[in-house]
Formats: sequence, structure tokens, C-alpha cells
Amino acid sequence: MRRARRPRVNHVSPRIRNLGELRSRLRRHPQVSDLIMAVLLLSVGLPQLLLTDPSKMDAPMLREPDARNAILVTVITLTLTLRRTLPMTALVVITGLQVTLAVLSYPSSVADVAAFLLAIYTIAAHRALAHSALGGVIAFVGFNAMLVLYDVHTTFVDYITGGALLIGVWVLGRNLRLRRAHLAELEDRAARLERARGTDARAARVEERSRIARELHDVVAHHVSVMTVQAGAARRILDKNPESAREAMTTIEEVGRTALSEMRRIVGVLRTERDAAAPAGRELSPQPGIADLGELVDHVRETGLAVQLWIEGEARTLSPGVDLAAFRLIQEALTNILKHAGPQARAWVRLRYGDHDLTVEIEDNGRGAETLLSDNGDRPGHGLVGMYERVALYGGELRIGPRVGGGFGVRARFPLEA
Repeated sequence: MRRARRPRVNHVSPRIRNLGELRSRLRRHPQVSDLIMAVLLLSVGLPQLLLTDPSKMDAPMLREPDARNAILVTVITLTLTLRRTLPMTALVVITGLQVTLAVLSYPSSVADVAAFLLAIYTIAAHRALAHSALGGVIAFVGFNAMLVLYDVHTTFVDYITGGALLIGVWVLGRNLRLRRAHLAELEDRAARLERARGTDARAARVEERSRIARELHDVVAHHVSVMTVQAGAARRILDKNPESAREAMTTIEEVGRTALSEMRRIVGVLRTERDAAAPAGRELSPQPGIADLGELVDHVRETGLAVQLWIEGEARTLSPGVDLAAFRLIQEALTNILKHAGPQARAWVRLRYGDHDLTVEIEDNGRGAETLLSDNGDRPGHGLVGMYERVALYGGELRIGPRVGGGFGVRARFPLEA
């Protein structure tokens, strides 16, 4: 026997887990990470400043570093803790203190120069164009002021290099801001598309439920009406004519099987994936259409309702949707005649193929108009609503109402163009 595989367990190193937690905490508290960066810069910049000997530099006007120089450099560097919450304030403070160092002829260090460049980058990366442009101008003016106050012999190449460094840092921050804005827009668009997809899916489910409800109503209403009429006829003639009663019961059995078969096919779309592997049977039979009108009319005639069927014009191949809609329309109309028209009613079904449309008419001479209007008032029943929905779905027109001379009439026109 083969041994069952043990589930693979991914062990995460405690050190990696701790680093991840530390990184997430620093991301939630940016001032803490900026403070740590400022302290690291000071740990390098202050020793470098205090060990600087101006006499060995090409700047004889510079003073010896002292405590006040170190305090100014420390304040400049620690101002970085405000760079993400108050970037403009941080830039103005750092630039002003840098100019103060130049006024006092104190040398700069790696820490305060790095703080100056980081402040320029931050204002460009975290503020809109107007504020970032103003910050860039302030930094560039401060840069030129420091060159003038230090009175250092600066070549044109050195000046261009320093100016290009400031502009490059500012452009880098702007590009990062634009990239973040682009990514945020893409994420927002993806979220909107996902919401739209969910809305479309819900709308599709609602439409599918409505379609299934219409199909079930048409199937159940028609076949149950036929079975009820046949059962009533069989009960009345059971003692007088057992053979006719037996034929009526056979018809009830056939109609019941047909109804079950159609219900299985319709409800089959609600099956889960577990049921998808079930063997295909009668529930996968084709949808009914105009070709099945003869069988439909025969079933109705077996109930005792006199039905006449006319087909005018040259028959054409219909789209599956129009074919099913026309069949269900006729089925629902005949069902209503069975339920409401009365025992002495007659019905006529006409199909007329035109050059660009298909006209379907179902009329009777019974008392169905009064029955329908008295039952529902001005509100049509589910069957009539289903008729309107089916015809409207394929761009057709439907008229339902009392017939001249008595009775009830249904007239629908389906366009045959694609």
C-alpha cells in the first residue's frame, strides 16, 4: 500500500516573521522610520563634521565646527521626521537652517545635505504639482543663496552639476508620484470593473430566474389545465363509457409525463456541478417550437375545446428564441381559453409569415374577457406578464384584449430580421 502523503507545512522563520512585523509597523508609523533614518544620518554626519579641518579645505572663510554648528546640523537632520506629514514645513525649515549655516560660515555635513535633498524629493513625491513646484523653487533659491554666502569659487560645471542634482531629485519625486497615481487609478478601475462584473452577474441571475419562472408557469399552467379538464371528463363518463374514460386517463398520463420532462429540462439549469455528471436523458430534449404546434393543438382538442389552426405564407426558419417565444405564447393563450372561456367556446390560431415578420393570433368566442378582467382588475396575471416579456425580449409587439363580437384575442408580431 502507498503511504498517504503528509500535508506540506511551510515553516516561516521567526526572524523573517519579526522582520515582516517590523516593516509593517514602520509603514503604519512613518515618523518613526524617518526618525531612525535621521539618527543614522547623524551617526555618520556628526563625526564627519567634527573631524573636518577647514584649513585643509579650499574654503578659508569657513569657521571651525563647534557645538552650535553641531546643534544646527542635528536640528536640520531631525526635521526629516516631519517630511511626510508636513513636507512643505520641513523643506522651508531645512532650507532656512542651511542658509543660516552659510551665513555663520559653518561647514555642512553629509547629514544636513542628505536631509536637504530628501526634503526636495518628499515635496515632489507627496504633494500636488503647485506645491511641489513651489517647493522646488524655494530649494533652488536656497541653493543659490548658499553658493553666494559661502563665497566659494564655483566653476560653471560645478554649478550645473549641483543644479542638475536638485532638479533630478525633484523630477524623481514627481515621477514616483505620477506612478503611484497611475497605479491607484488602475486599482480603482479594476475595483470598478469587479463591481460591474458582480452587478452584471446579479442581473444575469435575475434574468435567468425570470426566464425559468416564465417557462415553469407556461409548462405547469398548460399541462395542469389539460389534465384537470381530462380528469373531469373521465369522472363524468366513468360509469357510462369506461373506454372513453380510459382514453382520457391515458391522455392525462401522457400529458403528465410531458410536463415532468419539460420541468426537468427547465430546472436542469439549476443543477449544481455535482449533478453535471448525471447521464443525459429526456431533460436535455430540444425546446419546443412552431413545429410542435400540431401536437399542442391535438392535446387541447382532446379536452373538448374546438381549435382550428391556420398557417399562412411561406414557412421560414425562425431563430430559436422567436420559435420558443411564439410557441409559449400560443400555449399560454390556449391555456387561458381552457380556464376562462367556458365549455362551449371555440378557438382559432393563425400564423402568418410575412417578408419581415411573423404574426401570431389566438382568438376565442368565450367569456374569457370578463373572467380575466373580473379576477385581476387592471392588473394582468403572471401569464399575461410573461407574454409581454417574451414578445418584448425579441423586439415584437403584443396586443391583448376583448374581441369584437365577444371573446378574447391575443395578437403578436415578431420581427424576423437579425
